[in-house]
Amino acid sequence: MKPALQFRLHQQLTLTPQLQQAIRLLQLSQLELEAELRQIAESNPLLEFAEDSEDAAAAEDEEAAPDYSVAAGSTTGSSSNESEGDEPGDWADGGGVAESPIDFSSSSLGNSSSHGSRGDEEFEPQNAAPETLQQHLLWQLNMASFNSRQHLIATVLIDSLNADGYLTEGLEAVLAALPADLRASIEEVDAVRRQLQGFDPAGVGSLDLRDCLRVQLQQFDPATPQRELALRMVDGELELLARNDIARLARRLHASEDDVAAAAVLIRSLDPRPGAALDATPVEYVAPDVYALRDGSRWRVSLNLDAQPRLGLNQHYCGLIARARGEDASWMRGQLQEARWLIKSLESRAETLLKVAEAIVRRQSAFLDYGPEAMHPLVLREVAEEVGMHESTISRVTTRKYLHTPRGTFELKYFFSSGVSTEDGGSASATAIQAMLRKLIDAEDARKPLSDQALAEELQRKGIQVARRTVAKYREGLRIPSSSERQRAS
Repeated sequence: MKPALQFRLHQQLTLTPQLQQAIRLLQLSQLELEAELRQIAESNPLLEFAEDSEDAAAAEDEEAAPDYSVAAGSTTGSSSNESEGDEPGDWADGGGVAESPIDFSSSSLGNSSSHGSRGDEEFEPQNAAPETLQQHLLWQLNMASFNSRQHLIATVLIDSLNADGYLTEGLEAVLAALPADLRASIEEVDAVRRQLQGFDPAGVGSLDLRDCLRVQLQQFDPATPQRELALRMVDGELELLARNDIARLARRLHASEDDVAAAAVLIRSLDPRPGAALDATPVEYVAPDVYALRDGSRWRVSLNLDAQPRLGLNQHYCGLIARARGEDASWMRGQLQEARWLIKSLESRAETLLKVAEAIVRRQSAFLDYGPEAMHPLVLREVAEEVGMHESTISRVTTRKYLHTPRGTFELKYFFSSGVSTEDGGSASATAIQAMLRKLIDAEDARKPLSDQALAEELQRKGIQVARRTVAKYREGLRIPSSSERQRAS
């Protein structure tokens, strides 16, 4: 063996920091993008948001505005004086650059003393945080006549409840969570739990549904019609009650069918999830990223400009770069370059989002015209080929990005679904089949609901080849009960 030189040519894809940043921004949702940009802007003085510059300009205008408040009998000054502060530049949505200089001098910032007393300041109304189930129960616990041992046990019980108000982990888990030196017993913990069940809402701290319903029934006046019969049904015939088998219930309980039916109505008036009424989970509202609106005979897609970050360059600091020297100049030029890369990435993100949304709307225009039953099968590869991008890019763009249409607001991923073959050699999307299933079930005879096999046969008559198990999967995806459950509910 002897040393030798060899030359090889090969290709290698390297992700530059700029490309990595662009990919990261592409997959962020609207709220995540806003938070990310705020964090970046805090560390880069060359970046600023449009609203920040507008607030500074407004403060400057307020400082320079003439004072029209005069004493009685005096003469008002001329109102022709204009503010000499610079106006903020125009901002391009989705990452445009401010061209006009912005004055961030101390006079434009203002302070509390220059705007009157604190009593003149405006405060935005703040909504009180919603009360949680645990907070609601702890407030009642502090009002109850519990000794210190019972209070400690009740506190651990309350902390162990799930969102529906049930003690799903059992009494043993509560006992294990108590301090060892308390030396509490299962019987003592259960006694406190039974007292807790009488708190509002009634039934919290129950071990199962039967326990929860029984506690609520026991709070009715003993003279309530069918109360005792309802208690017997809950204790021993809950399964028959779930099947709404009134005739068999009447035979088991040796009661008339009318009395059993009345007791069943009383039970159904109870709350099987007492804690859910105090669920403090906030409602999330979705702002669309793009709009699809009809323009004559075609659908037009546009970005929601209010949802696009309006980020630009701070021209005041840009002007300082020319006067900076040494390490300061080098650092500021680096910050400027990073700011320009970020702005370019935002512009690319907006262009990509619009391009993908337009491709989806072109493919699914029938859905916009006629509804879910007209949805076409669509996969990521088809859109990727149309816009000239990779499937992974399409996946990032369509995740947690929303399209507003006259039919509602949908995540872009909603428009993708696999296809099921039809008799004519075509295909129907899973979304369209689900819409057909819902329509068939809505139109069925409530006394004779359609089984999954009957639904499959109905779809086959429409030319869609689908198996019974596929129908069952789609029905469950729509959260529609089975035919037997729908019959009992009727």
